[in-house]
Amino acid sequence: MNVYDFDHTIYRGDSSLDFFFFVLRRRPCLALLAPLQAWGILQYLFRQISKETMKAYFFRFVRFIPVDVVVAQFWERHIRKIAIWYWEQRNDRDVIISASPEFLLEPVVKEYMHGTLIASKIDPKTGAYNGKNCYGEEKVRRFREIYADEKIDQFYSDSLSDAPLALIAEKSFMVTGDHIVPWSTFKESFIEKIKRTYFSRDFIIFVFCGGMGTLTNFICSLLISTALNPSLSYICGYCLSLFVAYTLNAKLIFHDPLAFIAFVKFVMSYIPNFLILFSFVLVFLNIAGGNKIIVYGLAGLLGLPVTFILVKIFAFGKQK
Repeated sequence: MNVYDFDHTIYRGDSSLDFFFFVLRRRPCLALLAPLQAWGILQYLFRQISKETMKAYFFRFVRFIPVDVVVAQFWERHIRKIAIWYWEQRNDRDVIISASPEFLLEPVVKEYMHGTLIASKIDPKTGAYNGKNCYGEEKVRRFREIYADEKIDQFYSDSLSDAPLALIAEKSFMVTGDHIVPWSTFKESFIEKIKRTYFSRDFIIFVFCGGMGTLTNFICSLLISTALNPSLSYICGYCLSLFVAYTLNAKLIFHDPLAFIAFVKFVMSYIPNFLILFSFVLVFLNIAGGNKIIVYGLAGLLGLPVTFILVKIFAFGKQK
């Protein structure tokens, strides 16, 4: 038995997103749901709702289409996105396991692949979830529900999030496009590491926290500069912004209680950021004679990526 992830593994792309845009091109009026979908994403980013609830917001568009008809039309056009290497080794005992909706993948798996599908159970009439998103450890649980202790000969995926399934397979492979390597020899590229670090929920919230700190810095620096030297004003505004940024990071990202020692570490992790940004302010205000509003604003945006790593590891001890 071979087991395959679907999106970005045997399917070139994300089938759920492709399906949504396929529908949107035919029914542009569904763009009116965008604010509701964005609200779901925003709530999920700030950990107010589960991934299942967030995705239910996204899939709400199915309420306004004849799902069976549109899914069939979708696969008529998108079957070409199934990887050639998969067709060359396809077997009737294959298991396709995916976080994508069961109603979306079931027709293509049954009609073309003749395998077994395990996917997220989403109501095709409402977009609501019935159970958990089929992701990570949940994939193993769902697999064991059907196959108990049956052996997986080979497992294929594009994502390290599928490590739980990879660990129970005899052989596991990492797929990048048409490039397939044994899981044990796979080494994440520098670009992939950057994407995993910075295209993440934690970094997005960190940017929000940094944005609030930047706004504090910007307003306070501007106000204080009416009475003090602009460079000195920036130092005062920066100090106030650190407390705002620390409080938001502790509460929203790292879920740590506010503590003086943690705040000191947080401030120390910001020192490289401060030196870079203060030098920027010093050069562009005092030497280049730049507009202080523009300079303060740009200075606040420059150090976020480096500072995120320093704060994550040094201030809050999160190295994973």
